[in-house]
Amino acid sequence: MPRFKFEAIDQTGKVIKDVTDNVASEEEAQATIRQMGYVITKIVLYKERKAKAAAKKSNGKTFSLGRVRSKHLTTFTRQLSILQDAGLPILRSLNILMEQSKPGALRNSLIDVCAEIESGSSLSEAMAKCPKAFNRLFVNMIKAGEAGGALETILQRLAEFLESSERLKKKIISALTYPVAVVFFATIIVIFIMLWIVPQFQKIFDDFGVPLPWLTKALIAATDFIRDFWFLLPGIPLGIFLFVKLTTSFSYGRHGFNLFCLRIPIFGMLIEKTIVARTMRTLGTLVTSGVPILEAIHITKETSNNAVFEIMFQKVLEGIRDGDTIANPMKMNRIPMFHPGALFFFFCFMAGPIGMLWYMMRLRAKILDDMVINMVDVGEQTGELDTMLYKVADVYEEEVEAMTEGLMSLLEPLLVIFLGGIVGTIVIAMFMPLISLITDLSSSK
Repeated sequence: MPRFKFEAIDQTGKVIKDVTDNVASEEEAQATIRQMGYVITKIVLYKERKAKAAAKKSNGKTFSLGRVRSKHLTTFTRQLSILQDAGLPILRSLNILMEQSKPGALRNSLIDVCAEIESGSSLSEAMAKCPKAFNRLFVNMIKAGEAGGALETILQRLAEFLESSERLKKKIISALTYPVAVVFFATIIVIFIMLWIVPQFQKIFDDFGVPLPWLTKALIAATDFIRDFWFLLPGIPLGIFLFVKLTTSFSYGRHGFNLFCLRIPIFGMLIEKTIVARTMRTLGTLVTSGVPILEAIHITKETSNNAVFEIMFQKVLEGIRDGDTIANPMKMNRIPMFHPGALFFFFCFMAGPIGMLWYMMRLRAKILDDMVINMVDVGEQTGELDTMLYKVADVYEEEVEAMTEGLMSLLEPLLVIFLGGIVGTIVIAMFMPLISLITDLSSSK
């Protein structure tokens, strides 16, 4: 016998979702539901639709690994916003975007979403079952849009939020591309000089029995080490990566490493401002979209991707539950406590005692400025919290952009000086014995 999935409201106003059994038709199912004292708001044929959705779900999917790239998700959100603004039904819009998507994680997720919607699920429920594509922030905003009947507006805000995050990400990546590329190619050139050029000079020195100064001996020793243990060169960064990955797989180690990243000279401030800009914009977008404040802060905490900020937002959640404001817990918990894990990372990666001393000097540094606290406080008092959060995000994004450009301007001459120093040291180390050799030959004549 057919089964019907229904949504209804009971006498207390509570929403009921269930499936009927042992009914011959939809009319009989409706009569049965009304006899239970429910007011029907939605009813669909469950078994046939589910089978059809399952069949469709298995068609067109391809093998894929990992999550959907943020760039692809941003483009999808903007396109879906445009289609919804044009008045197309949501299922048709999703099918259009699914058909034009390239094979991969996003297309597979859209196939699943379309199948779930055809089986009677809402858009937010369907997206919640595809966590590789749609995170809690995305799902909850869609849910708020469905509840308020403003899905088109919510999609526009979500698209603007994702585009803003993507622009900030591109600026940071673009700023780091040049120095990383320069260091990479410079390392290859230096290794080439030490493995192929220095041995030729060493052979000349050995043939003539020239006494070598300490700088030349150190260079030759480094060359011998690289020649004999060249396989360790890629192993060193790989070992560091695996060590950090293993350490941060535990919550205690992740907390220490995240705090270490926030306290690194220069770059730590850039990381901190980037996180503040992203979290404030996330919270502002959720508040504007009508998501309850506790749920909004919880989502912001999870999307911060930093254990230090997660602890602070958790304290804010606890404070709100106890009847406090948002600004007060932020102010009280904006200075992270001492963490031995952070001290350990500073010892390992910043010249031992020097790194430990730097961490102790930065122990009382705040992760949120007074401006952020005051603007949040004013936003709560005036009822314009979302506006103030957007302003904070705008200010910090501008600071990140200015700081990134300043770092680029500073890094270029520093890289030239550093690489010039390395090449100059190699040249001096090679020419000092040559000068001695030429002097000895000249005096013998």
